[in-house]
Amino acid sequence: MTEKNRRDFLKSVTLTAGITSAAVSAPAISRAKGANDRIQLGFIGTGRMGLGNISTQKDTKQVDIVAVCDVYEPNLKKALDMTEGKAQAYKDFRKLLERKDIDAVVISTPDHWHALQTTLACEAGKDVFVEKPSSLTVGEGRRMVEVARRTNRVVQVGTMQRSAEHFQDAVDIVRSGILGKISFVRTWNVGNEYPNGIGNPPDSEPPKELDWDLWLGPAPMRPFNQNRFGVAEDRWSTFRYFWDYAGGMLTDWGVHLIDIVIWAMKVDSPKFVSASGGKYFVTDNRDTPDTLQVQYDFDDWILTYTNQACNSRGFDKRSYGILFYGSDASLFVDRSRYELIPEYERRGDESVAKRVPLSRESRSSGNKEHALNFLECIKTREKPICDIEIGHRSTSLPLLGNIALWTKQRLQWDGVKEKFVNNPEADKHLMREYRKPWALPKA
Repeated sequence: MTEKNRRDFLKSVTLTAGITSAAVSAPAISRAKGANDRIQLGFIGTGRMGLGNISTQKDTKQVDIVAVCDVYEPNLKKALDMTEGKAQAYKDFRKLLERKDIDAVVISTPDHWHALQTTLACEAGKDVFVEKPSSLTVGEGRRMVEVARRTNRVVQVGTMQRSAEHFQDAVDIVRSGILGKISFVRTWNVGNEYPNGIGNPPDSEPPKELDWDLWLGPAPMRPFNQNRFGVAEDRWSTFRYFWDYAGGMLTDWGVHLIDIVIWAMKVDSPKFVSASGGKYFVTDNRDTPDTLQVQYDFDDWILTYTNQACNSRGFDKRSYGILFYGSDASLFVDRSRYELIPEYERRGDESVAKRVPLSRESRSSGNKEHALNFLECIKTREKPICDIEIGHRSTSLPLLGNIALWTKQRLQWDGVKEKFVNNPEADKHLMREYRKPWALPKA
């Protein structure tokens, strides 16, 4: 199918459903006075993700990187090198936030820092780009929304897939109704780490270049361990496998996948959540499961998330992705493509079955577009495409899945009150206690 035919198709199904592309795309932006002014950025956290964000922001040609911050000196040096030594270096992010010349900060620290650093940045008058998941607990996420609104700050969450054009097209297709009645949506990440996983390094003294106490911050005091700290060789950041700092693959990749689903399906919270799984096979020192299945029940459809760390065969031989199952067609989407797959001919309705499957390749996961959207909203004061309220909702579903796993219960959720229904045990997990002297400011 040619690009013109693809666009004509999307236009026709969108109009049929009575919606427009603007309904699922980035907020309309009107250029404001001073729109050509360069934005002064500070970066908090300059590990793998932070360095990637520095590169992305530099590529926009709209910013000056004036400050970088990290508690680990080698990371800090890499960040300084990327700015040709023009930025000022900090170990303590609070010192960076004191600078009056910084317009906005990009937060790429481990997950357990996101809520506190975002809140303090808003209080300091900075706009914020914060990596996903936006928080470690639902209560923290709600506090972030409230503080952002009170201080009138732009806060963008790093679910950059929303800014990728082919994901926006996929959302258009789902909302058009051409898939028919959608009863089931599947999301998944799979891989094979059997049997050693991320390994079992012993606890040790922290490197002399690392302020381990400041790295832990509001998290409980623990002995230094290489896996708790950072990146194992040739692997993603290993801190995500410890409950003190993150929520496993469910709050890592799961946020990206679930974010697209709830956007396309026009929902923000489920009615029931249940989960099964555990650490069954790998022999490493992780806390989080190597096998996990989470189910979210909405009014008349079901969403599932699957993670398996001991077998690399995913659905349709794909290691990750999203599949919308409709009565007339299915839609697969990941960062490389989307594909519309009509159902076989059904009695009394052959219209969709006779259509040629629609697919589109993509080379963009949306990083640059997401950064540009953030910068534009700093100038216009519009809400970004993944405003903190949206990012909080997309993060909440994975957090609820982990609570269901911990409590071993099918939980009923009140999405308005953001509380479980008649379940004080589960409610205890909606907020966490910070290690003193750290404290999350009141909204």
